[in-house]
Amino acid sequence: MSDIIAAIATGRAPCAIGILRLSGPGCAALTGRVFTPKQPFADAPDRRLVLGLLHDRQGRVIDECLGVVCRAPHSYTGEETVELQCHGSPAMLAAGLESLLAAGARQAGPGEFTRRAFLNGKLDLTQAEAVVDLIDAETADAAANAAGQLGGALKRAIEPVYDGLTDLCSHFHAVLDYPDEDIEDFGAAELSGALDRAGAALQELLATYEKGRHLRQGVRAVLLGKPNAGKSSLLNRLAGYDRVIVTDIAGTTRDTVEEPVRVGRVLLRLTDTAGIREAGDAIEALGVARSEQAAREAELALFVCDASQPLTDEDRRAIEAAKCAPRSLALCNKSDLPAAVSPDELPFDTVLTVSARTGAGLDALPALLEGWFLGENACDGSLLTNPRQFGALDRASRAIERAKTGLSLGVTPDAVLTDVEEAMAALGEVTGRTVREDITNRIFERFCVGK
Repeated sequence: MSDIIAAIATGRAPCAIGILRLSGPGCAALTGRVFTPKQPFADAPDRRLVLGLLHDRQGRVIDECLGVVCRAPHSYTGEETVELQCHGSPAMLAAGLESLLAAGARQAGPGEFTRRAFLNGKLDLTQAEAVVDLIDAETADAAANAAGQLGGALKRAIEPVYDGLTDLCSHFHAVLDYPDEDIEDFGAAELSGALDRAGAALQELLATYEKGRHLRQGVRAVLLGKPNAGKSSLLNRLAGYDRVIVTDIAGTTRDTVEEPVRVGRVLLRLTDTAGIREAGDAIEALGVARSEQAAREAELALFVCDASQPLTDEDRRAIEAAKCAPRSLALCNKSDLPAAVSPDELPFDTVLTVSARTGAGLDALPALLEGWFLGENACDGSLLTNPRQFGALDRASRAIERAKTGLSLGVTPDAVLTDVEEAMAALGEVTGRTVREDITNRIFERFCVGK
């Protein structure tokens, strides 16, 4: 990592401020070839903004901007870093980057700044992955949980388990390797207690994953009902704009349409579907089939009925489809019209009377969904959200359970500790202590260039 990397760290659209970022030994001196403040940039005070002129490859001034140097090891990457805070013209930023590359820098790859921070010990792997989760967060709760993990919350939960297992292994090997030393013998009771504590800690963490996954990825939800029940109108109402076409003509929606919708603190990946009924043509039949498939794949089904009309066989078919989802509720729509359907007629534990046209009744939906999918968990980094981390922690937990079973069956401690060491290796994959290169490559490929 002796070379200098450079990238545009902000988006490609015009904006107020655009940032050029560099990292690597000597990057301040390199930047000084294209950025000229009143004093040589290599001598600029640490962490203090200085005003200067940015030049392109031909030496023309293309911006008046601010530059800051953070010297090793007190920087994001642990190396000497530079940021140039420019006006946000994409063309100017591209010219500035081209000038830096011509001066000797190399174009940074995806996530390479954060990868250097990980390799230089500034972040562990849970914190590095939290960086991209924070960038991708679609709700305030998701951002808060990612920020907590960036601050080390997940690392602090895992390290005591890892260290406890390390103590077990080191104690056993010390007794084995130095029999003449005055070292307390290795007892089954000590091993059993330590395994119980480690297993309980891992199970507690794994139990947060379902809510963490909903927080990070959202909840797969589907709107189901007969044509003209008001599904598309409800999607538009929840989305806050006209996402799909709404007309009085039955069967306007012919295919599934997905839209991310925030309902209170819950992010729904909400799919509007074609009205469920006997199809009049092949295209509509395909749309109805997709509606029923979406119900089978959803975590939440919202059955929508036109409560101003009596229930029909089409409604009952949609109800059956909605019941395929793990959670379902009914929305008696068109409450602004005289009612022809009583909530008691619908075979759902939860029925809300609403109006897509006026929004009446929908204010009860956020608290209901929050209770189902988020609960009272604090979004402080304690929720496990990452499927890779979940898989590694699950393997560690299963290895601990095998060790406990072996111990109860009278297996010798050295055989039991084989499973303990397997659990430690899995935990190390989460924090980066024993992570393989192919895993790190996959992780940092998720990042954008410049981060």
